[in-house]
Amino acid sequence: MIVMGGIIGAGIFTNPYVVAQQVHTPFLILGAWAVGGLIALAGAFIYAELSSQNSASGGQYVYLRDALHPLVAFGYGWSLLLVIQTGGMAAVALIFANHVLELAGVGANEFGAALLASIALALLTIINCVGVRAGSVTQNIFMVLKLVAIAVLVIFGLKVAGPAKTEGITVLAGSSSTLWTALIAFGAALIPAQFAYGGWQTACFVAGEVREPRRNLPRGLLFGVMGVIVVYLSVNYVCVYALGPDGLAHTKTPASAVMRLALGERGARFLSAGIAISTIGFLSQSMLTAPRVYFAMAEDGLFFKQLAWLNRARVPAFAIALQGGLAIVIALVASRYEQILNYVVSVDVVFFALTAVCVFVFRRRQRAAGKSDSFRIPGHPLTTAFFIAACCVITFSVIYKEPRNSAISFGIMLAGVPVYFIWKWLRPNR
Repeated sequence: MIVMGGIIGAGIFTNPYVVAQQVHTPFLILGAWAVGGLIALAGAFIYAELSSQNSASGGQYVYLRDALHPLVAFGYGWSLLLVIQTGGMAAVALIFANHVLELAGVGANEFGAALLASIALALLTIINCVGVRAGSVTQNIFMVLKLVAIAVLVIFGLKVAGPAKTEGITVLAGSSSTLWTALIAFGAALIPAQFAYGGWQTACFVAGEVREPRRNLPRGLLFGVMGVIVVYLSVNYVCVYALGPDGLAHTKTPASAVMRLALGERGARFLSAGIAISTIGFLSQSMLTAPRVYFAMAEDGLFFKQLAWLNRARVPAFAIALQGGLAIVIALVASRYEQILNYVVSVDVVFFALTAVCVFVFRRRQRAAGKSDSFRIPGHPLTTAFFIAACCVITFSVIYKEPRNSAISFGIMLAGVPVYFIWKWLRPNR
């Protein structure tokens, strides 16, 4: 349940339509979610091994710093602040906004959704800065709401008659393309799937607490991620079954659309309310994870020391406020959910691949030191190579399909290189 709870978020209620915009047949839509789940499983194994060797605060930043180079680690922290974490927060806030607008009966409006998302981000940033946190009971309620929403969606969605068969025939006939185009499209479909599966990194938080990790951790990760795959495939099957591939690609709130067909307007609003409430809870909690990385960077003398400052409530208020402000800028400037997804995932998977490379570095050092008592990735090096290759495919696909958007995100990432050397020059004693 810990693994499933860390993965299942807001993305599954929205991202099916983004996947359907890239691939246009039920087989490919479900295939993208299945492959995305396998990538998540491989990634969870990788992070479990890394965390079993080093449990220091900062996680991925620490792995990159110790295995590769402080420059790579700084690039990750820089990108986390300006692209990955802040962009992810903006995307989740837009999911919340779209479902609130759906609940209010207001038509889809990009500016309205961006404005509402910004207001939500601002309020949550203030709440987290003053140290008001949701307790474990509240977080469990949010988790239960997500699971109830998914169960209701799947159960009642299967009772929907579904679109006319001619619609599916039209979509299939219009999707004849070259193998190259199809592969690029499938790679692009993995972007929203990967965003929805995000959270498998939470394996690194529990690896040190598991009894007999060599035996129990792989089993827990396998069952946990496979359980999420089954849940996600069920949701997508229902969405494709009820709306059809073409109908799915044209609705930003597919879960609510399915419930509208099954139970009418009241059903759609009931589900929208549950999704909105659980999403805002998930967003509030996620705001507190990335400041650990900013704190580690400040401790290394590679970022503003204010990022490591804790207020009276023992909260990194400056880091949270800066992070929230940047997320609001992204939500207002980009405004389109799909654009923000590409912006975030294109850079995120680069650092996922680099972090996977750390496994090879640490294993070589362990062999030289005669140590091998940490958790081991099942099927390594094949599973690790599969994960790295998948990250490369996703990166190439998003660059090929969204060159302008990718240029912005990679430009911001690469801007961290001169910033790193400037910072080192300004603080030579650190």
